[in-house]
Amino acid sequence: MSASVAVYRNIYTEDRFKQAYGTEEQSRGRQRLRDRLAHICSCTQVNCAHLLKKRLPVCNWLPKYKLKKWILGDIVAGLTVGILHIPQGMAFALLTSVAPVYGLYTSFFPVVLYMIFGTGRHVSTGTFAVVSLMTGSVVEQLVPTPLALNSSSPEAAEIEAQRIGVASAVAFLSGIMMLCMCGLQLGFLSTYLSEPIVKAFTSAAAFHVTVSQLQSMLGLRLPRYTGAFSLFKTLGSVMENLPHTNVAELVISLLCLAILVPVKEVNSRFRERLRTPIPVEIITVIIATGVTYASSLDSRYNIQIVGHIPAGFPSPKVPSLETIPEIAGDTVAITLVGYAVSVSLAMIYADKHGYSIDPNQELLAHGISNTVSSLFTCFPSSATLATTNILESAGGFTQLAGLFTSLIVLIVLLLIGPLFYFLPKAVLACINVTSLRQMFLLFQDLPDLWRISRIDFMVWLVTWTSVVVLNVDMGLAIGVIFSMMSVICRTQRANCSVLGRAANTEIYRSIHNHNKCYEVPGLKILTYNGPIYYGNRSFFKSDITEILGLTPERIRRREKAMKAIEKREREGEAISTVEQGVADSSFSSKNDLFRSEMADGEVQAVLIDCSSVIFVDVAGARLFIQMCMECQKIGVRIYLSNCNESVLKILTSSGLMNYINPQHIFVTIHDAVVYIQQQREKPLDNNATVWV
Repeated sequence: MSASVAVYRNIYTEDRFKQAYGTEEQSRGRQRLRDRLAHICSCTQVNCAHLLKKRLPVCNWLPKYKLKKWILGDIVAGLTVGILHIPQGMAFALLTSVAPVYGLYTSFFPVVLYMIFGTGRHVSTGTFAVVSLMTGSVVEQLVPTPLALNSSSPEAAEIEAQRIGVASAVAFLSGIMMLCMCGLQLGFLSTYLSEPIVKAFTSAAAFHVTVSQLQSMLGLRLPRYTGAFSLFKTLGSVMENLPHTNVAELVISLLCLAILVPVKEVNSRFRERLRTPIPVEIITVIIATGVTYASSLDSRYNIQIVGHIPAGFPSPKVPSLETIPEIAGDTVAITLVGYAVSVSLAMIYADKHGYSIDPNQELLAHGISNTVSSLFTCFPSSATLATTNILESAGGFTQLAGLFTSLIVLIVLLLIGPLFYFLPKAVLACINVTSLRQMFLLFQDLPDLWRISRIDFMVWLVTWTSVVVLNVDMGLAIGVIFSMMSVICRTQRANCSVLGRAANTEIYRSIHNHNKCYEVPGLKILTYNGPIYYGNRSFFKSDITEILGLTPERIRRREKAMKAIEKREREGEAISTVEQGVADSSFSSKNDLFRSEMADGEVQAVLIDCSSVIFVDVAGARLFIQMCMECQKIGVRIYLSNCNESVLKILTSSGLMNYINPQHIFVTIHDAVVYIQQQREKPLDNNATVWV
């Protein structure tokens, strides 16, 4: 069924609209702001309770916990994730270049702290491959491992202590950075790491992780390369030393891959049917440890094993704070990556289950987690892709699942840890590689990304290539810079379109895309789809000049005519104009004479639709003034419409009103068009109406 719309109202300029529908006086607004700040800062019982619930989310969701409905799902999900944390924690500790036991510590403390301070109900925190790899690069730079070092010597223990000291310092500094960002309300910074950047970065980092684990899977004792081209250096070193491969460790790696890959595929394909995923990692760890112990593979075939894992709770220890000046630059990248991945995962599952998270509170949660955990010899932690996915698919409902996860890890720390003495490091390397399956599958997004946005596709490709070819830190920086440059280029090359009116409507669309929309005779309606600032003012000016024909020759020709008119005015032949009872000092009778001498169809007025202009800087405002002056020289009036408050404020403050009549700034395009059309016919009073 067709329907029609009829509108009958007054024409509104910006001034008239503010008078009719504007806000209260600014002083009252300031008073309200003072009252609001005083109310927020007042120490009342209600404010304290609100602050407590905001900064300690556990005080908000725990009293509302639905025991009968949620407890079973949280228990099953928490225990499942806890079992997975054990092998992954030890495996990712190898990426960090520290002993496996520190991975167990990092799988315990951050989980407990995030349960108290975090807002993501389905987020699982702990060790994450990418963050561990980046931290390991810092550790290797500051404390490289001598190849001929005996693992049981006092020198090895000293180097291990230095390594975990550096890794803990990275965690400590990362936590402090997050806390400072929370205090400054900088949670929005995660938006600079767009989805293509995050996905490309994690996918490329998966290649770094895989290549770094080849030496453990092959039983080679090789140095760990850092910096630019480290991936290719490691590959070259592995290829060069292939003849020295430990056959026993190679066989162990192949057997582990033959078990892990198919079972993980089963877990993925039948995720909806399985109540809990098959804990293939912990099963593999147990079997490999038992076989190595029973067969004495470590002594017979010189297999690298985990070694001593101390039982009990770690004692508090201050990180190596003297290394902070050396690790500060790398820690910034680690902090941004960890936070971006964590908040992205939290938002994904929050949207899926219909609740919201607080990005700034997430900064606080991960900041406290890293800062406190670093005092117990932990390396940087974040939300993890694999365990978060398992936590949600296993039926977790709230952060309470983290309690059961931490209990499993605690039991291992206190009782079971020493039993993993004979666990081959090749098994942990295989767990590392197979845990990256989801990251490798991110290539499947490329065809859709190419179809949807070529620019985002290029951002993905540049980020991935930079991370693979150079290194993780530098590649991420290049990806962010390239993404921001693409945004700047898009704002620079915004289109300036000519609008036409759809017959018998107040709708105006680009005549290039709508051939049945026609221009208003004598009026050129322009719209610019972007901001007007120092970066694109030259492009905007060239577009306007081309459309309006503001060439120097035309301006000079009009100036000559201006001098002739001034001479006639001095002789008393000029015609004074008064518009709506108020003299328009910006437009003298010269313009009216110009219009009378213009040929039919020539532009007499220009209306600029500012609805898509989100902001204007000083350079853009000065460009508007220059345009007004040039248009006045050729006898063309300038009108504006749809200016947002910030744009209008900057234009007014820059002195544009000295060159344009304030009554020529309208609320909508149609208001301006009706005004201009009626002005040609007769003087318009203040109660003129718009009729469509």
